[in-house]
Amino acid sequence: MTVVDRVLADSAVPAGHRREQATSWPNWYVRAAFGVDFLSVLAAGFIAFIVRFGAPTAYSTRYVVVTASLPVLWLATLVMFRAHERRLIGVGSEEFRRVLQAGFTCTASLAILSYATKTELARGYVVLALPLATVLNLFGRFLLRKHLHRLRNAGTCMRRVVAMGHQGAVAELVRQLRRERYHGMDVVAVCLPEVIGAGDHETREVEGVPVMGDFVEAALVVDSTRADTVAVLACPELDGVALRRLAWQLEKNDTDLVVAPALMDVAGPRTSIRPVAGLPLLHVEHPELSGGRQLAKSLFDRAAALLALLLLGPLFGAVAVAIRVNSDGPALFRQTRVGKDGREFTLLKFRTMVPDAEKRKAELIAQNEHDDGVLFKIKSDPRVTPIGAWLRRYSIDELPQLINVLRGDMSMVGPRPPLPDEVAKYGDDVRRRLVVKPGMTGLWQVSGRADLSWEESVRLDLRYVENWSLALDLQILWKTWSAVAHGSGAY
Repeated sequence: MTVVDRVLADSAVPAGHRREQATSWPNWYVRAAFGVDFLSVLAAGFIAFIVRFGAPTAYSTRYVVVTASLPVLWLATLVMFRAHERRLIGVGSEEFRRVLQAGFTCTASLAILSYATKTELARGYVVLALPLATVLNLFGRFLLRKHLHRLRNAGTCMRRVVAMGHQGAVAELVRQLRRERYHGMDVVAVCLPEVIGAGDHETREVEGVPVMGDFVEAALVVDSTRADTVAVLACPELDGVALRRLAWQLEKNDTDLVVAPALMDVAGPRTSIRPVAGLPLLHVEHPELSGGRQLAKSLFDRAAALLALLLLGPLFGAVAVAIRVNSDGPALFRQTRVGKDGREFTLLKFRTMVPDAEKRKAELIAQNEHDDGVLFKIKSDPRVTPIGAWLRRYSIDELPQLINVLRGDMSMVGPRPPLPDEVAKYGDDVRRRLVVKPGMTGLWQVSGRADLSWEESVRLDLRYVENWSLALDLQILWKTWSAVAHGSGAY
């Protein structure tokens, strides 16, 4: 029995049914998206009608017709902007951006249409209905996506992927997709570049995924595993000619082909395709590490920090009293950290450990749960006080860093602020994280915090440095609430 036959025979779900599952779930998601779009604009029109007119009158009767017609105009605009494309499902901001574009376009179209036909529309109705429809539609799409993420975390609504590339790159892809299941990609088979004998096929695996052939056999592996996607990782064996031939083979079964360039953690907005002499060249913009956008980020950081300090003043006082009552020593803990361009600053936190915690650190080195030699973390650190454990659980101990943000030492979002002895062990690549201000929260905060390995923490920090934007900052701040509420990795 070949490895292809063995994998199919061992599966608990019939192959035909797996193929049906893999291709049917996008259909219900798209139908659900249409339903959310329709109900959002209908609800917005109804609310605008009630707010503007109250009970129906002879004058407002025609607005009943307008309200009933709004969903048709709205859905037509969304279809025009292709806001229901399957490739947008589940991840990325493009789906939400297209809904926003549709909202603006629908508002402008209604204004132009009423002007061209000399139809008078109550400004209060229009100003309320369409912006509200946009907000409700975005919120509905957000909830729908979160529902999809929950299903994917449970192992359903996944794309079956055949990964092609060198063993190391494929192994990293498999590990990352398992960590971030919300992407909805499940690697079910691997094709490696080298020619492998039939006997080796029976035993070779990459991260538990069977190696089922080489690049020449990719189309056969796709058919055998009922995969719906092929992910090609950068390797010299797959040149333009080989990729074109592979695409011709996959198009027969409408199998998606995704190609990963040899770029690490570079976001879409920084890349663009520029055809030159018939070649689709990938142009990569440099990250903006200074200038107007950084100034806007700094102003946003300080304004947000000031507002938060004003609102959280009573909480600061209550926490300070609780710390002093439960243990000896000051309420605030001060520690030297390294900021932008290697400049040191004094970081402020609520004290969560006994006063002599730093002196006792040497006694606990053997219990360090990070074997990288850089970070020092212990899940059940005996130096943490009872009130300190609770403060860490909900990241309340980090709130005094708002003062650091207001001073300009830190940002609301950025890489983790490192200790000087950590920075002394940095290699050249890792020092890249020091070109921006450290943050109170960041990708590391919303991706596992202390549960992350050193390598994963560095990768997330570098990803942020290379792709930062105000939109990304707002997204991370939004996700921070969820990460803090769950408390995962907080110790």
